[in-house]
Amino acid sequence: MIKAVIFDLDNTLVDFMAMKRKAVDAAIDAMIDAGLNLSRDEVRTRIDAIYKERGIEFQNVFDQLLYDVFNKVNYKILSAGIIAYRRAREAALVPYPHVYMTLMELLKRGMLLAVVSDAPGREAWLRLCYLNFHHIFHAVVTFDDTGERKPNPGPFKKALELLGVAPAEALMLGDWAERDMVGAANIGMKTVFARYGDTFGTVVTHADYEVADIKDLLPIVEKENSRGAPR
Repeated sequence: MIKAVIFDLDNTLVDFMAMKRKAVDAAIDAMIDAGLNLSRDEVRTRIDAIYKERGIEFQNVFDQLLYDVFNKVNYKILSAGIIAYRRAREAALVPYPHVYMTLMELLKRGMLLAVVSDAPGREAWLRLCYLNFHHIFHAVVTFDDTGERKPNPGPFKKALELLGVAPAEALMLGDWAERDMVGAANIGMKTVFARYGDTFGTVVTHADYEVADIKDLLPIVEKENSRGAPR
């Protein structure tokens, strides 16, 4: 009997990578307009390298970029980049189609809902609050809550503990096969791969199910809960 659905956040509820690209592109244009004397392609290459080294959630990427170029931080250029980034991020941070409808329908059916994200707590909650999703979930587990990233069992176990359900009573929906699917399956959860959010061209998902649209989660819950039901 499925009692809970646990969601990854980025590229599962929101198109994080598209948002990030648009925000960074806006910041690059603004910094060049403010006096950064580099080509657009060179700035993009430098930023991509910093994110690769420090992680996609690294918050001081523009500071690092300017220090690498000037051996100091030019605050005029930095401020222009930050403001443009924030404005573009807010415009681009939207849920995938049918996310809100699916979450509401799951709640109507009595499902417990949670988020398990590798993002830092502050960044995950900012995204959830901006989307007005912060009142929807019964539990939210971020990297800061366990100090572990998926596929380690800690984040999944923490979410299950907060929800008060057993692994077999929960579905995990996520876009990263090696982290979301493998990690959840290793502790006994059923898994659903968010094909619509896949940015890796994943071939082998290790999932029990795949969905091309988040609304396809609803018949999966029905199917799981019809097994063994009286006829």
